[in-house]
Amino acid sequence: MMNKARVTARFEGDFVVFLIGMRINAPLKVHKWLPVTAAMPRMIKELSRQPELGFLHAEMWLGRTTIMVQYWRSREQLLAYAKDRKAAHLPAWQAFNKAIGTDGSVGIWHETYMVSPGRHENIYVNMPPFGLGKVGVLQPATGGRQSAAGRLRGD
Repeated sequence: MMNKARVTARFEGDFVVFLIGMRINAPLKVHKWLPVTAAMPRMIKELSRQPELGFLHAEMWLGRTTIMVQYWRSREQLLAYAKDRKAAHLPAWQAFNKAIGTDGSVGIWHETYMVSPGRHENIYVNMPPFGLGKVGVLQPATGGRQSAAGRLRGD
């Protein structure tokens, strides 16, 4: 449901923003990129069913180069999931390295950002709950929260 008001999301404590994606470098090699594409939904489904793993939410954009923005409770939980032999990620990573490795057909990438309180701000206008607004507490962007500077000050 769209929220027509100007709102900002408050999030207590530290959190992690994890950007991850892939790039199809050889579009005709469907047998190379399709398994990579299919791996992420399995991981997100697994993470969504087990909130104790620390995954909070994700937003995804598709194209030749994909990007998914993930929100995690902590760096430790993200890293624990990445190396958990019983979770979906490690087998998918091993399959990628075996089937593709550095042959150039499919690129993968990620970036990790650790965010502390007072080191982020956001605004949503005429938007349904989105991004950090899906995991934080939405508040009216009024008073000191009207400007990015005010939100960064913690007003």
